[in-house]
Amino acid sequence: MPPRLRPTRLEYVVDGVKLRSQLSTAALEHLGNEAAQRRAALEILKAALFRGRMIAKERLENGAGGIETARLLSGVTDEVVQALWDFTTVHVFRARNPTEGERLALMAVGGYGRGTLAPFSDIDLLFVRPYKQTAHAESVIEYMLYALWDLGFKVGHASRTIEECVKLSREDFTIRTSILEARRLAGDESLAAELIRRFQHDVVKGTGAEFVAAKLKERDDRHARAGASRYMVEPNVKEGKGGLRDLNTLFWIAQYLHPGENIEKVLQLEMFEGRDVRTFVRAFDFLWAVRCHLHFTTGRPEERLTFDLQPEIARRMGYGDRADNPAVERFMRRYFLIAKEVGALTRVFAAKLEAEKVKSRPTGISRLLPARRPKKKPLDEPGFHEVGGRLAVEGPETFEKDPVNLLRLFRIADQRNLDLHPDAFTAATRCAHLITSAVRRDRHAAKVFLDILARGRDPQRTLGLMTEAGVLGRFIPEFGRIVAQMQFNMYHSYTVDEHTLRAVGVIADIAEGRLAEDHPLSAQIMPLIDDREALFLAMLLHDTGKGGAGGQEKAGARAARQACERLGLERSKIELVAWLVEHHLVMSDYAQKRDVSDPRTVADFARIVETPERLRLLLVLTVADIRAVGPGVWNGWKGQLMRELYGATEAVFRGGRGSDAAAALKRHYENAAYDARVALARTDPEAEPWADAMEDAYFSAFSEAEVRAHAALARRAQGGAAAEGRIRAERNAAEVAVAAADRPRLFVDLAAAITAAGANVVGARVFTSRTGQALDVFYVQDVTGQPYGAQNPRALAKLAESLEAAARGEPVRQEPGRKADLGRAAAFSITPTVMLDNDASETSTVVEASGRDRPGLLAALARVLADAGLSILSAHIDSYGERAVDAFYVVDAEGRKLTDARRRNALKTALMAALTVGEEETSRRAHLQRARASVAR
Repeated sequence: MPPRLRPTRLEYVVDGVKLRSQLSTAALEHLGNEAAQRRAALEILKAALFRGRMIAKERLENGAGGIETARLLSGVTDEVVQALWDFTTVHVFRARNPTEGERLALMAVGGYGRGTLAPFSDIDLLFVRPYKQTAHAESVIEYMLYALWDLGFKVGHASRTIEECVKLSREDFTIRTSILEARRLAGDESLAAELIRRFQHDVVKGTGAEFVAAKLKERDDRHARAGASRYMVEPNVKEGKGGLRDLNTLFWIAQYLHPGENIEKVLQLEMFEGRDVRTFVRAFDFLWAVRCHLHFTTGRPEERLTFDLQPEIARRMGYGDRADNPAVERFMRRYFLIAKEVGALTRVFAAKLEAEKVKSRPTGISRLLPARRPKKKPLDEPGFHEVGGRLAVEGPETFEKDPVNLLRLFRIADQRNLDLHPDAFTAATRCAHLITSAVRRDRHAAKVFLDILARGRDPQRTLGLMTEAGVLGRFIPEFGRIVAQMQFNMYHSYTVDEHTLRAVGVIADIAEGRLAEDHPLSAQIMPLIDDREALFLAMLLHDTGKGGAGGQEKAGARAARQACERLGLERSKIELVAWLVEHHLVMSDYAQKRDVSDPRTVADFARIVETPERLRLLLVLTVADIRAVGPGVWNGWKGQLMRELYGATEAVFRGGRGSDAAAALKRHYENAAYDARVALARTDPEAEPWADAMEDAYFSAFSEAEVRAHAALARRAQGGAAAEGRIRAERNAAEVAVAAADRPRLFVDLAAAITAAGANVVGARVFTSRTGQALDVFYVQDVTGQPYGAQNPRALAKLAESLEAAARGEPVRQEPGRKADLGRAAAFSITPTVMLDNDASETSTVVEASGRDRPGLLAALARVLADAGLSILSAHIDSYGERAVDAFYVVDAEGRKLTDARRRNALKTALMAALTVGEEETSRRAHLQRARASVAR
């Protein structure tokens, strides 16, 4: 980190006296020529503004604080605006003997009134007049506004009388808050002072509780709009939860309750402890530094810390890589820890308001209604009582006498469905250090913790409160290490700890039957799970190995064993939790990257899982893990793949073990194919020859209705090609089936046609009959992740027509090539990988290619495989944010695996070349710092 610079004096940056002298000289030089006067004045003011901003930028990049930078920018703006006022009222519209009605005051309001300003923020101005608008006042205001716009300011402005200000402030809390921070910039001093006096007496006095309630409701609504979690990995620095607006809300409330005092004096009151003030200033300074860097980096009022900006802001703020901990992830962890501190500050502040009798019984944690101070209601738990519907403690001594009470506090709140009193939360936060090694090994503490986790009414909310208070991280240090940790990729929407707690919440919802419609199989098997404690513990600990030695899975298993041993669990449960943590990605990998209809896939998976109980646990764990990654990550397509793998593996457990598993599954597929052929022959006798020619594995992948539809499609394709599409809502995709005579490069042409239509392939199944007819089934989505054509059925019909033409060998019509705008994804440096595996299938070579996702990637990879003389038997497409992972089952022209070393190496080289197309140009076009994308899931 760069050394901290000492604050500089404003006159060293912009000399106001000299600036006014220059403007007066320009006015005299162009006397009689108003246009020339204005041009000269604007040039002088632009130069001063530019110099001030550049000095602020340079100082910020060399270690100046965020608050200092914001105040310096506000001071520079003050000098420019005040100089423009003087120029306007002295040299342009001078009133030598102003009448009472021509008096005018210029005041800064809103954030600008607070004296802090980001580089490209709006400036809010209030022109205060005594009576109705006069021609002189109108001319001054108009001249100034046009000049400020020409200087590049975005100006929020109003012209009002004092009476109008008072009336509107009573009606509108936004206007009231704006005037709360008003300060005079120029003009009539007595007019500005009278507005402040009237505002304090006629608006503020006696309305403290009303204002506090309105501001906290406004905060809750803002959080709901910006994202309810403060741990979203692309946070809004200004409006997001834990951001600057939350701190400003505390400012406003404090100023409202202590009118006439600035925030520095308010923070010196006895009600605020020194540690709270230091935390407040530290958070405010850091967030302002981030915001100013964002504005300077983008050249616009950008408030969202997006992926493409995070590495650059980390570099500008002096963060560097440390071992396996990239600079961008270190910076973002610091950001989220600050956001966590802001949340704790809000609760401390609420406790202080409670003590001042401003706040009263809420319906939620931050709802305020004026009322009398509620009475204590004793509980049958020593040291705890209820106050106004919230759980409180006698004081810090409750925790000092028995540190296990730090855990009991949250269990009682969960069991009784009570909010925590802010005093109790603050006391718990400050006593979290009492959780020592002895407490972590205490059997009573372990019992309380497991009650919360595995038997709690709302474990996600309770564990979230424990995390905010620092209690969970102290009791389970393995979890504490991932608090506020982020992974620099576009796959995850939340920090690691937030994702984990959401996953715990998903399991709790499944157990209560609230997600039966979305996850029918998980809801069905949940009652069959014998050990729920192991499931919840595995979910809580599943990502504790991220960044650990030996890889995420091995490190996570070690961490899980340590945590479970401290909790005093029996050895069998410890090993089960560790196994689940180590293998929590296995089921999604086999379902999404492998061919579930291949007996070898299911046999290998069954060999890893070993028991039906583990299978059930792994399914629920996997579903919850994927669903908690972020909005839209879980979909029906993934659900279907999971159900197919679960059903096939369950069949293996019923029919054979060990080396007999593959044979048992093969017999299962043969029997299923026989039944399907018989059923088809009964309903469609003409389709019997086609069914006999199709491979057995085909019938395990589709229902009877789908088989009948495919048979009809195959008849239409005799001597040519046929395609049809339909929406599959349960898979969150459109299904497009294509029947055509098989030929080399058929899959390549079909994939190219899909790309040309602007569709994304999320899955594909490829079958070839013994008579040489291909049946390729694609599952496609649009760019928003919805089924392709769901909003426009004609688009799906056109796609089917294009695929028919491509299957007949007609050239695919491509749109004029335009370089893809990677946007936020350009910040990621992605290392491509290619893997060839001859052991994953009995009959095929599995080719897995991973690299930067882009339109046409599937077609490009398929083209390389076709050029190598390989036939694609099945394709499995997935993406993790900016990274695509495509797996293909391929055979050579003789139908055998690819075993020749030279051909394998040549194929790897060609695939790597296809994966890296455009990477060099991406590096050149990205003018911001880039960082390596995390591959952790």
